[in-house]
Amino acid sequence: MKLTKNFYKTEFNCKCGCEMPDHILENIKELAYHLQRLRDKLDSPIKINSGYRCEIHNSVIGGSKNSQHTKGLASDIVVKDYTPEQVYNFLDKLQKLNMFKLGGLGKYDTFTHLDIRGHIARW
Repeated sequence: MKLTKNFYKTEFNCKCGCEMPDHILENIKELAYHLQRLRDKLDSPIKINSGYRCEIHNSVIGGSKNSQHTKGLASDIVVKDYTPEQVYNFLDKLQKLNMFKLGGLGKYDTFTHLDIRGHIARW
């Protein structure tokens, strides 16, 4: 299922292969919308390392008990030709300028986490 111009539902599916619940899909659609905006602004492809995670898979990989991934509100991404720090700083700046409404933003060595939790969180 195509969610936006460049993103498909399969990119956000749980890695364990379980079925994504309908209420989670609605959150994933909103998340994909924001990722499409980011892709358009940076004019660069985005790889989804992790999208939705069911509770079992999240536990197996050692994810946070309250992970936004389990709600379909988060994605760990890699943007072609950009470091995780550059992506983090770009999104943080846009959010501070009220040009981008996200929630959580995390910078890791190999990816950037972003989510739409409804309030600002940084790490």
